[in-house]
Amino acid sequence: MSTYTTGVVGILLFVVLILFGRMKIGLALTLVGFLGYSIIVTPEAGFSLLGRRVYSTISDYGLAVVPLFILMGELNFYSGLSSKLYDAAYKLCGKIPGGLAISTIFGCSFFAAICGSGPATAAAMGTVALPEMKKYRYDRKFATGCVASGGTLGILIPPSLSFIMYGIMAEQSIGKLFIAGILPGILLAVLFCTYVYVYAKFNPVKVPTVAYKIVFKEKIVSVLRIWDSILLLGFVLGGLYIGLFTPTEAGALGVFGSLAIAVIKKSITPARLISALEDTLNISGMIFIIIIGAIIFSNFLAVTKISLAMGDLASRLNPYMLLAFISLTAFIAGCIMDAPGMIALLTPVFLPAIEKSGFDPIWFGVMITLLAQMGLVTPPVGLNVYAVAGIEKDTRLNEIFAGAIPFIAAMLLCMIIMAIFPQIALFLPNRMK
Repeated sequence: MSTYTTGVVGILLFVVLILFGRMKIGLALTLVGFLGYSIIVTPEAGFSLLGRRVYSTISDYGLAVVPLFILMGELNFYSGLSSKLYDAAYKLCGKIPGGLAISTIFGCSFFAAICGSGPATAAAMGTVALPEMKKYRYDRKFATGCVASGGTLGILIPPSLSFIMYGIMAEQSIGKLFIAGILPGILLAVLFCTYVYVYAKFNPVKVPTVAYKIVFKEKIVSVLRIWDSILLLGFVLGGLYIGLFTPTEAGALGVFGSLAIAVIKKSITPARLISALEDTLNISGMIFIIIIGAIIFSNFLAVTKISLAMGDLASRLNPYMLLAFISLTAFIAGCIMDAPGMIALLTPVFLPAIEKSGFDPIWFGVMITLLAQMGLVTPPVGLNVYAVAGIEKDTRLNEIFAGAIPFIAAMLLCMIIMAIFPQIALFLPNRMK
C-alpha cells in the first residue's frame, strides 16, 4: 500500500476500534499511530516514537495546566458553588418568561468559567435546576434539553479542556484560546436565552412564569454569596489577558484561590477534598493518555502525507466550502466520540488545510470547539444528555435529545455568525499582552 492509503486505512481502523471494539480513544489513537508509523518507517522507529512521546508528554511542564484547571473545577464542584450560582441567577432572572431556564443557562455560564467540563457543568447545574423546574411544572423535554445544552458551555467558556487539547495539537497559545472563547461563549449564552424567552412567551403552559416575588435585598444577598468566585475568575482570566502570568500559573492560582475560598467558607470537607483529588487524577490520566495517543497518531499522519493532500484540497476548494466540509466531518465525528478525542483526531488532519485557506488557527480552535459542543448533546454519545439522564431518571433519553435540538440550532447559528464575523473570537486575543 502507498503511504496515503495506509493513512486512510489507519483512520478507518481507529473508527472501527472505538465504535465496535469499544476501545478507549487514547489507546486506539496510540495503537493505530504506533502500528502505522512502524509499517511506514520501521518497527524500531515505532518503538522509539512510543517511548519518546510518552516521556516527553508526561514530563512537559506546560501540560501541568491540565490537572490544575481540572482540580480547580472539581474543588468548585464539591464545594457546592453551583447551587449558589443558580440561586443568584434565579433571583436576578426568575420573574421574566422562562426565568428558571434562563437562570440555568446563566448559572451554567458562570460555572463553566470555573470548571471547564461540559458533562460536569450539566451534572452540577442539573442537580439544583431540575428540581426547581419540576416544582413549577416545566415541560420535562424542554427542561432537560435546556440543562444538557447549557452544560455544553463548559467547553467553550474558558478555562476549557477542549481548548487545552486543541492548543497542544495545533501548537497554539492556550492563553489566547482561553481569551478567544469569552465573546463567543457570551454570544452563545445570549442565543440560548433568546430562544428560551421566545419559547416561554408562546408556550406559557409548558414554561410557566414564576409567581414568587423576589425583593431587591434577596438579589443583593445572592450576588454577594458568589462575589469571591467572580473575583477569582476575573483575576485568573484578567491576569492571562494582560500577560501577568502563563496559563499554568493561572491554573495554580485558580486552584489556590478556589481551595482558600472553600476553606474560609467551610464549604468543603476532608472527604469532599479527597473526592476532588481522586476525580482530578482520573480525568487527568484519561486526558494525558489521549494527548499521548494523539501526538503519536499525528506523527503517523505526518508520514502518510494526508496533511499534504488536505492542503492540496484546500487550494482547489472555495475556503468556505472547505470549512463546510470540515464542519460536517467534525459534526459526524462528534456524534461518535467525546470532545477531546474528536479534537485530537481531526486537528492534525485539517489544520494544514485551514491555515492554507487563510483562516486563523485561533479562530478555528473556537469553531471546532463549537462543533465539539454539539457532540455533547447529539446521539449516540451525547455525554451531557447521559449526565442529565442520571439526575432526571423519569425522562427518557430520546426526550432529552429532542429537547436539545433547538439549542443545537442556536450553536449552528453561532457558528455562522462566527464565520461571517471572525473578529468576535479574535478581537480579545489580538489585544493580549
